[in-house]
Amino acid sequence: MRICYLDAFSGISGDMTVGALVDAGVDAVALTGLLRSLDTGAKFRFEKTTRRGIAATKFHVEAGEAKKHRHLADILDLIGNSRLSARAKANASAVIERLGEAEAKVHAIDVERVHFHEVGAVDSICDIAGSCAAFDLLGVESIHCSPLNVGSGIVRCEHGELPVPAPATAELMRGKPIYARGPCVELTTPTGAAIASALAADFGPLPPMRMIATGYGAGTKDFPEHANVLRVLIGEPSGAQEVTTVSVLEANIDDATPQMLGYAMERLIEAGALDVSLESVLMKKNRPGTLLRVIAKPEDREEFAKLIFAETTTLGLRMYSAERRVKARRWQEVETPHGKVRVKISEDGSFAPEYEDCRKIAQELGIPLKHIMAEANLAYLKNTR
Repeated sequence: MRICYLDAFSGISGDMTVGALVDAGVDAVALTGLLRSLDTGAKFRFEKTTRRGIAATKFHVEAGEAKKHRHLADILDLIGNSRLSARAKANASAVIERLGEAEAKVHAIDVERVHFHEVGAVDSICDIAGSCAAFDLLGVESIHCSPLNVGSGIVRCEHGELPVPAPATAELMRGKPIYARGPCVELTTPTGAAIASALAADFGPLPPMRMIATGYGAGTKDFPEHANVLRVLIGEPSGAQEVTTVSVLEANIDDATPQMLGYAMERLIEAGALDVSLESVLMKKNRPGTLLRVIAKPEDREEFAKLIFAETTTLGLRMYSAERRVKARRWQEVETPHGKVRVKISEDGSFAPEYEDCRKIAQELGIPLKHIMAEANLAYLKNTR
């Protein structure tokens, strides 16, 4: 499986995405042929250029018709009748629909009535279709993205002057990590935001991979502050199956009973925390206390914060992001003299019986837990000989 990481430190747009993927090795001739099958009359050109000394590829679309508004159905028909692969068509349609939904919400109208002021233009349609076709030509099966640099300042569009990020971009990135750094211009366009939000599996740090290729897609402007490029990194999984950003919530507590802390721990685990720990600490004024630490999925952070405030006496929390890595692993069921037990096996061959399975058997039969775990270990070793 191939992975693509979109490193959007200077934002993302449709043409930057196509340019970066071609720079990473996509056959420009093959891609051009697929884009011509959209039958828009447009012409395509790839220019080798630099941005702040970084070699990059700029994708140009020379429209063969005057800009006009299109409805969602019109654009989906163009994609459906093209020679793009089934997967590229599905992805391109998903991006278009995602953008349409955002525009519809911004203007408070039904998605069927959206005119697609931006995406209705030939160049935007080709940017989206070209990006999806390029991912397919590279064999990319999993897309990940960095937090997006959206830029700042004012953008001028058909609705007049609007603050950056533009309303559609802001809606597309709802719930996703964004920031503003660099010149006061729009760095992430609605088209780029739609590609990222519709196709990226997650937004966070670079996943572990064996690098195959890198590519740089040039933006239109050349800034003095930084290279205005979108970088893509193409690779294959390196073994760490899970690399995700997690939220860590911490509180120092010196006025809660052990029963209260134990109950809070149970509630947090039941609510789906990835991990919960209690650690004895010496706090200010030489007070013995407890450090409560909760590891959670980023999207669950606020719910866990509410739960901690409700079930403990703390008046404050520390919250920060951390990277979590987990080795690839699989399960295998073994038969012991007292019942079946699942065994977790990591990619390097280490293994361990599932505690809950062993605990259940030990309680039901009145046998020491350590005996059940020893039987499970022995059963697994016999099966692997």
